[in-house]
Amino acid sequence: MFGVIDLPTYLAGLVLIVLLPGPNSLYVLSVAARRGVRSGYTAAAGVWCGDTVLMTLSAAGVASLLQANAVLFDIVKYAGAGYLTWLAIGMMRSAWQMWRTRREQAAEDAAPAVAAEERPFRRALVVSLFNPKAILFFVAFFVQFVSKSNPVMGFMTLGVLAQVASVLYLSALIFGGSRLAAAFRRRRTLSAGATSAAGALFLGFAVKLSLASV
Repeated sequence: MFGVIDLPTYLAGLVLIVLLPGPNSLYVLSVAARRGVRSGYTAAAGVWCGDTVLMTLSAAGVASLLQANAVLFDIVKYAGAGYLTWLAIGMMRSAWQMWRTRREQAAEDAAPAVAAEERPFRRALVVSLFNPKAILFFVAFFVQFVSKSNPVMGFMTLGVLAQVASVLYLSALIFGGSRLAAAFRRRRTLSAGATSAAGALFLGFAVKLSLASV
């Protein structure tokens, strides 16, 4: 149906994969918590664009190429791991700065300028393209449910379902994260701790991606 093989199994797997914590969802949540709903959706738009690129590459046969070429897959995964590590270091440096200046009014005045330079759409786009969960999803899981009799419709159907699930999940995270924004603004120690935790998780994602295999 609609070019898809075993749709119920795909939907069950999709829900589980979407709900598993990953760098995409964590970054969107952190942006929403620090900067509010609008910036959260800006970051989410980067995620959706990145996922669309991965879906398109999967449909074009790049997924099969990555499966067949171990060297190419290693290049992609180590580049992604390096970028996630760079983000983690940046988060931890930011957390350290917040901790050191938590009692200084000047730090409060400087915070919006730092946030404005973050460019959440672009950063979320790159995070999405190198997201280990997304890469493995589109390389090893997504293509299994495309019918050979109607592959175009199959890729479109699976892609739309994946994006709908992502929109619903990230929207819940954005509105949940925005509730934390006021608390973060009042308590810089809490904000520093949350940013440190996010950085540590991104380091974990980097390690996971560097150990990934198809």
